This record gives sequence, C-alpha cells and structure tokens, in this order.
Amino acid sequence: MAEGARLDDPAVEARLAHLDDVLGALESDSGDTAREALGAVGLLTEVYGEALARVLDHADDALRDRLAGDELLAHLLVLHSLHPEPPERRAERAVERLRPAVRKRGGDLEWQGVEGGVARVRVDPGGGGCGAGCGTDSPDVTEVVRAAVLAAAPELTRVEAVAPERTSPPAFVPLATLTRRGAAQGAR
Repeated sequence: MAEGARLDDPAVEARLAHLDDVLGALESDSGDTAREALGAVGLLTEVYGEALARVLDHADDALRDRLAGDELLAHLLVLHSLHPEPPERRAERAVERLRPAVRKRGGDLEWQGVEGGVARVRVDPGGGGCGAGCGTDSPDVTEVVRAAVLAAAPELTRVEAVAPERTSPPAFVPLATLTRRGAAQGAR
C-alpha cells in the first residue's frame, strides 16, 4: 500500500478475512513460534486499544458520536470495551438498519428490548399471508438479524426472535348453515 493511501471498506474486509485465516492457522499450530506470534498480536492489540482509549479521552461528544458511527471504528471500540453507547442502543440501531430491507421483502422487524442479556426482536419475514411466511420460521431473516445484533453488541448473550402476533380474520359462517343447524335442532 502506498504511503498515505487509505483503504476502502472492501479492502478492509479482505484484510480482516485474511487476518482471520492467518490467526486460525496460528491457533491450530502448537509450536513455540506460533505461540510467540499470537502473543505479539495480543500485545499489539492491547497497545492499539490503549491508543484508541486516549483518542476518546481527548474527544468531545460530537467526535465520539462520529467515531462510534463509523462501522470499522465502532467494531474496534466494541473490541476494546470502549464504545460510548450501551449495547442495548447499538443492538436497537442494528435492527433499525435492517428494517428497510426486510420491509422491502414484505416483512417487518421491531425492536422489543433486552432482558437479562437477551435481545428480543419481533421478526415477521413477510412472504404474504400467515402461512409458511409467518412467525420466525424464516431462518435467513432471523439469522441475519441475529448476526447483525451480536456484531453490534457482542456483550449480549443471544438474540431471541419473537413471532408476530397472528391476527386471524373472524371465521365466516354462512347464515344458511346457522339457520339449517337451528332448524335441525328444533326438529329433534
């Protein structure tokens, strides 16, 4: 990378994926060199975390909010337990970011809150009517919600998908059926 050049989001994601692979290989190696390399990565992470904490010490509220609003920085703030927002608010914002895409598919999401470290989200994946498309039986939508919430707030223990309340239309009984039934009972 050229001096002073910046990485766009796809380049950052590619590097993070490669780093994951390299760390995975090091973790599976039981040799001294692998242990030393993982130790060095741990020390470097601690130092960078402290540097980030010092940046936040000098930041006013507006800058803190801008830093927390950047996806990469937000992840680093969470990694180092420095994020200025509580996990509940971060999780709620993750749900709100997903909501337009789910609505576009004919579904909906609604933040229900956190109870005992468990995020609760009403998930209606859409798909029309209340058949196979109702409730939380759409694992793709539920899994995307779960992943997004836990990425934004890994302090939470899990995400519980709450099925939407089913509103069944009143059963239609033709009047002729009622009058026949009543006439049959009267004839007894």
